[in-house]
Amino acid sequence: MNTPSISPHTDLWVFGYGSLMWRPGFRFAERSPALLRGAHRALCVYSVRHRGTREKPGLVLGLDHGGSCHGIAFRVAAADVAETYAYLTEREQMNRVYREVLRPILLADGRRVPALAYIVNRENPQYARGLTHETLLAHIRQGHGESGACRDYVLNTLSSLGELGINDHALSWLGAALGADSAT
Repeated sequence: MNTPSISPHTDLWVFGYGSLMWRPGFRFAERSPALLRGAHRALCVYSVRHRGTREKPGLVLGLDHGGSCHGIAFRVAAADVAETYAYLTEREQMNRVYREVLRPILLADGRRVPALAYIVNRENPQYARGLTHETLLAHIRQGHGESGACRDYVLNTLSSLGELGINDHALSWLGAALGADSAT
């Protein structure tokens, strides 16, 4: 695991692309729409804790290799970095399904800053590759874990993206399919 060097003496930017956008869970001094290049948002991680169980895994988002991703960047003040990093390690790294990296991001105001990002580890057994639309929907519909229903996770993420004016084509069809579930 190549853990980035995080200094408790300087501010830290954290890149959110899924639930961190709508439920960061840590103090931040600034928040901005941001673009990360070199990875894209994908439902590519089996969730056996937060949004599913071992018997009925859900799916959560990961940053997978290639493409780009619009999300939210949070600037954490130096005084809060140690506490925030400990919180994020507990939240995001329980099963080491993500690699912590510092990646350059572009903020909405044009600044380029390094940010802590969580890139999916394709070698981890929780990495979900090449799932069909039917399989994706089945996992989303069945998944329910400590943090709630997988369906709510997907819909909350889509809502956050909509508030930012981001149309994630890879996820938007899911919103339509899950909305159809509610109508029946």
